[in-house]
Amino acid sequence: MLAQARPRIAPATKLWQVAQMEELHRTIRLLYTGQSQRARRFRYGLIIFDALTILYFIATAALPATPTMTAVNTALGLLIALDLAARLWISNNLRRELTRIYTLADLVVTLSLLLAPFIPGNFAFLRVLRGLRLIHAYHLLRDLRRDSLFFRRHEDAILAAVNLFVFIFVTTSLVFVLAFEGETGVAGYVDALYFTVATLTTTGFGDITMTTTSGKLLSVFIMVVGVALFVQLARAIFQPSKIKYKCPECGLNRHETDAIHCKHCGEPLKIETEGETAT
Repeated sequence: MLAQARPRIAPATKLWQVAQMEELHRTIRLLYTGQSQRARRFRYGLIIFDALTILYFIATAALPATPTMTAVNTALGLLIALDLAARLWISNNLRRELTRIYTLADLVVTLSLLLAPFIPGNFAFLRVLRGLRLIHAYHLLRDLRRDSLFFRRHEDAILAAVNLFVFIFVTTSLVFVLAFEGETGVAGYVDALYFTVATLTTTGFGDITMTTTSGKLLSVFIMVVGVALFVQLARAIFQPSKIKYKCPECGLNRHETDAIHCKHCGEPLKIETEGETAT
């Protein structure tokens, strides 16, 4: 009788497990892509986590590894890996998701955190790539455009500033690892930051210089890319402010903040504003 009962119980158990997995998949998908207050809070929580991790990586980039730091890094690596696995699981196009810049950055960061105790050398600069998540975080821009009028008004300047911030500290960590091997601790990292900013702004004090061919090429890269980022940030700050709002008729998505008609096709617009009060 036991032999006859098992075939009946097993399919029911399997169906229950499948149903549980489908429900879990649906719950995770709603958290990452849903429009509910719970989903938005979850995604903003991820952004706070991203910000804290990048600040932690910057603060500890020049510090010697300790058992406590190794444990914290391993825990962060597992959390990042869990977030990455969840995004890949709910993705409708796994191949496209694997080619996204923040997915690749997360893969590198996770490996650098989990494998660091077993790999000689300083791989701290790889962890700073986590900062790319601050730019391309999952549905962050969509949530901020919907929830924050301030972000919609100053989106270009905010993104340019974040791009510049990430570039400076990723490059600083790279310079620290490649050019300041003899230096240890915070002093060496500060020197790397000083060299990066001096090169990026083309100030060229000359007190810290690169002598190798690879170092000179790195300096050229910093100057070329850094100047472009500075120009982008300055243009975003000083150019006339526009707001992102897609015209339903022609698709133009940049308009003056007080526009009531699309300047391209004349379609009436309903751009949200805070209004003005007389003084």
